[in-house]
Amino acid sequence: MHDDLITKAQAWLAEDPDAETREELAKLIDAGDVTELSARFSGTLQFGTAGLRGELGAGPMRMNRSVVIRAAAGLAAYLKKQGHTDGLVVIGYDARHKSADFARDTAAVMTGAGLRAAVLPLPLPTPVLAFAIRHLGAVAGVEVTASHNPPRDNGYKVYLGDGSQIVPPADAEIAAEIDAIASLNDVPRPESGWETLDDAVLDAYLARTDAVLAPGSPRTARTVYTAMHGVGKDVLLAAFARAGFPEPVLVAEQADPDPDFPTVAFPNPEEPGAMDLAFAQARETVPDLVIANDPDADRCAVAVRDGEAWRMLRGDEVGALLAAHLVGRGVTGTFAESIVSSSLLGRIAEKAGLPYEETLTGFKWIARVEGLRYGYEEALGYCVDPEGVRDKDGITAALLITELASQLKEEGRTLLDLLDDLAVEHGLHATDQLSVRVQDLSIIADAMHRLREQPPTELAGLPVVRAEDLTQGTDKLPPTDGLRYTLDGARVIVRPSGTEPKLKCYLEVVVPVAAHAGLPTARTKADELLAALKRDLSAAAGI
Repeated sequence: MHDDLITKAQAWLAEDPDAETREELAKLIDAGDVTELSARFSGTLQFGTAGLRGELGAGPMRMNRSVVIRAAAGLAAYLKKQGHTDGLVVIGYDARHKSADFARDTAAVMTGAGLRAAVLPLPLPTPVLAFAIRHLGAVAGVEVTASHNPPRDNGYKVYLGDGSQIVPPADAEIAAEIDAIASLNDVPRPESGWETLDDAVLDAYLARTDAVLAPGSPRTARTVYTAMHGVGKDVLLAAFARAGFPEPVLVAEQADPDPDFPTVAFPNPEEPGAMDLAFAQARETVPDLVIANDPDADRCAVAVRDGEAWRMLRGDEVGALLAAHLVGRGVTGTFAESIVSSSLLGRIAEKAGLPYEETLTGFKWIARVEGLRYGYEEALGYCVDPEGVRDKDGITAALLITELASQLKEEGRTLLDLLDDLAVEHGLHATDQLSVRVQDLSIIADAMHRLREQPPTELAGLPVVRAEDLTQGTDKLPPTDGLRYTLDGARVIVRPSGTEPKLKCYLEVVVPVAAHAGLPTARTKADELLAALKRDLSAAAGI
């Protein structure tokens, strides 16, 4: 076993084009570090509908140039089999460690395969890449990013020519092409021949952002903004300036790209402590709202003043607010969300007489809804201009929520007032999440197995009306590894995360409210039910 492991590692080392990972791997081989080598050579990073994502380092179970070159070669082979023998592949990247290298390798592989490649001119938000695919008529796009993962990670996200992320069976077909690559020496990688784009694509994206706002709408709301050490700042500031909003006050410590994310444990606005600096800035400058992007700026977080404190709105709250705003502007088209998001969107769409669809988790599914006008997911993702960007977009979402805040400000009201109105109109929809991060992935598999073998019949004192194992799919949903429990006045969905070592449980309760005066009592009841759901579900899953 030891000899076999060393042989595998030496073969990988011989092909590794990166001096840094070669040195790292050589040290492990010389030290005979079986534990670490086993972790890196126990398999390969699996290419799926989220593309690739993992920790940086040497070996097939890490993100590195060798893995990226193979992924790019597999994508190129897939595209050529689809008849795109000389199509354009556009490539974007964020400011994480190795992102620029991975983008350059991808361009070289595409060029060597006879395809045309164009790389965005600098680290830019993921939605700019999603926009560029359709704008340039590309057959595919690649974004090098790990979104809001920890600093040690990077990733590789693949889009096809419609501007949407890949879904089955394309993911499996690309994975098969990757597996068919015997050696990196078989992959031509010229040192030039691809195009580095100029600012014209970014200018076109920014021109498109104007379209999400209503002509002549109020633009008075003042904001504090954090880029969370990512690539959002310059694009968001340019978009806000074009729109005529007051210039956002920046959280200086987090304004510029830094792949080490020094001020946050996890560069995700949803994580505890990530918004502390933004809230401190808000206490000093007293804006109308706080806006945060994640590092690749495809997500948008919103915080508001609630009494004397600042609090983050849940993704479901922002999702409902944006929906209500669009309904108020008289939009037409389909509203869509993932199954883990609040059912309030369906109620808003129904009352407005608009079509509504539920999809599996991820914008790869939401973006494909026919006639989509607006889509959102509870994990702070909003698609407000599907004709321009068929993915979540934290820049245009920020513009739209600031327009809504401006409109309400002119009326002497706030986002919280509108949320109260929605609760009275449709019932108080309260959501929460039970999320368990693990080192050992078997814990997640054990929890899912336990719930399947012994499904709960009651949670929080509410009977389980319907229990669904989504591995077989439904009449409207493709198969996925998930469980859905419908209760009398509540809903629970349990699924492993597709991008992180987490088990995620999505909870929702709906409490009827007759009038505004009943909201405090309804909120207390909702909080009690959510706490009980967490407790009972934890026990049922053994986590």
